[in-house]
Amino acid sequence: MKAAIVGLGLIGGSMAKAIKRAGGHEVYGFDRDETVMRKVLSEGTADLRLSAENLGDCELLLIALYPKAAVDFVREHIEDLPEGITIVDLCGVKKAVMEPMEEVLRGRRVNYIGGHPMAGTESSGYTSSRADLFDGASMILVEGDCPDKAAIEKAESFFLELGFKDITRTGKEEHDRIIAFTSQLAHVVSSAYIKSPTALLHYGFSAGSYKDLTRVAKLNETMWTELFLDNSGYLLEEIDGICERLSQYRRAIAEGDRDELKRLLKEGREMKEGIDRV
Repeated sequence: MKAAIVGLGLIGGSMAKAIKRAGGHEVYGFDRDETVMRKVLSEGTADLRLSAENLGDCELLLIALYPKAAVDFVREHIEDLPEGITIVDLCGVKKAVMEPMEEVLRGRRVNYIGGHPMAGTESSGYTSSRADLFDGASMILVEGDCPDKAAIEKAESFFLELGFKDITRTGKEEHDRIIAFTSQLAHVVSSAYIKSPTALLHYGFSAGSYKDLTRVAKLNETMWTELFLDNSGYLLEEIDGICERLSQYRRAIAEGDRDELKRLLKEGREMKEGIDRV
């Protein structure tokens, strides 16, 4: 397969490396950073530089850009897309990307799927990318406009070949609602937590819990700002929810209510144990 990848940062670069590791595929890559592009080509992460002229040779287009940029890329290259190509955006929100994307692609004989690889690190950029980033991870797929009904099955097989452990199929709304909790809220909480003045004094006093809670505070603020605002409704619900739950703990501690505090902690432990058993 000839696969095109637009955006060769952490996710796009790792996709390219995973494809090359799998073997049997040709990678056409593009990144607007010329330094990255030269490195990608010199290392053999991509076989060719993707261009408007050779996009028509590709069977698969993976778009690893910020949400608005992903839609803009397809809009700008709409006439270069070959009939039958499968397009998968790899953005962290789905409704804000898929609805305008489907509008741009309406009437075109191309297959469009929303994708979200559930893998990453606290570091960003091509230099942080690696071929095994997706090993054992889940790949979320949301079926968009697919004239070829077998396209999503082909996409599933392709991503499993890259090391993903399983494929989760869902809808746009469900994806955004759940991702607000599993990913976005965690980044908000981590960012807020590290701002405590006490953080400056943590050396010699911190261990695993501090590291776990602060790891994703080292984020790409430009990307996460866009993702948070694109999913603001669901994210605000999660922020309001955690604020309310924290207020219950605060009240019990402030009032010295040992029984209530113990109940809250026990409830949280049992929730975690129950979830882990699923």
